[in-house]
Amino acid sequence: MQYITFDQSKEYDLILLGRVAVDFNPVDYYCTLDKSTTFKRYLGGSPANIAVGLARLGKKCGFFARVSDDQLGTFVTDYFNNEGIDTSHIVRCQNGEKIGLTFTEIKSETESSILMYRNDAADLKLDVADIDEEYIKKGKALLISGTALAESPSREAALKAVMLAKRNHVPVIFDIDYRAYNWKNTDEISIYYAAVAKQADIILGSREEYDLTQKLIREGMDDKETAAYWHSQNAKIVIIKHGKDGSTAYTNDGESYSIKPFPVKLLKSFGGGDGYASAFLYALFEGYDMIDALEFGSASAAMLVASHACSEDMPSVEQVKEFIKKEKEEYGEMIARA
Repeated sequence: MQYITFDQSKEYDLILLGRVAVDFNPVDYYCTLDKSTTFKRYLGGSPANIAVGLARLGKKCGFFARVSDDQLGTFVTDYFNNEGIDTSHIVRCQNGEKIGLTFTEIKSETESSILMYRNDAADLKLDVADIDEEYIKKGKALLISGTALAESPSREAALKAVMLAKRNHVPVIFDIDYRAYNWKNTDEISIYYAAVAKQADIILGSREEYDLTQKLIREGMDDKETAAYWHSQNAKIVIIKHGKDGSTAYTNDGESYSIKPFPVKLLKSFGGGDGYASAFLYALFEGYDMIDALEFGSASAAMLVASHACSEDMPSVEQVKEFIKKEKEEYGEMIARA
């Protein structure tokens, strides 16, 4: 069953809004960050990674963002251009704001973390004037990253984009994408997350992220109650992720579909969510059945947590399919389906 109909006449499969950043991942991993001395630079930021993931899967993306007016701003813009992602609505900051930097820490096969530098971050300077209604109308869907809601003027720009998408019947996808940085308190998080979630057709988040979103609505909801609430608002598909315990898609016809993670040798704990989102959305655009879309997303997530990079290691369609085939041959069908 298809829960959302995408207008196939649109120029872009997805227009994204949010964080474009730079990641520095240690090459000398399995130690704490203070001991690491050598890093590889990658394009980063959850919505940026999702855009790259979709581009690698053959989809066309556009992007609303602000980046620094310096060499790193050039790096991320050139990276997008090389991946075939439209950069016509990526704006250079003019007041010295710097692109967000993320230093990752890979302590062991089971423990990793991230350290973000986001003071006066360029991505949070996205302005309402940067949001172009005609551009939104060119997309099959609009994705809002929750980090864009952390500060003004970015939060107002994101809310404007959602309003324009709704006015033009463009489906809204909300990737909650919680990062503690830049938020003042949990009440503020709930106010802005809920404002977008109530307008979203698809919501993706972890149990913790939904708890933050629902704090001022009703605390203590379990997964089924959470899904039912957001279905009562606008959502057609509610994805709730539980890390190593897998994820479940709740659909507005009362059905639910669960998937287990594919077993891989873990290198890092971050990046999987972006691979999951890009591959899952690709599968929806392609008309996959829900369980197959979840499987495709779960496979990409597994591939990403087993690799060193996020954006750079986003797989192709053929690579994801081959990965699924090999995993099932080794572990059996049920390992990927709950």
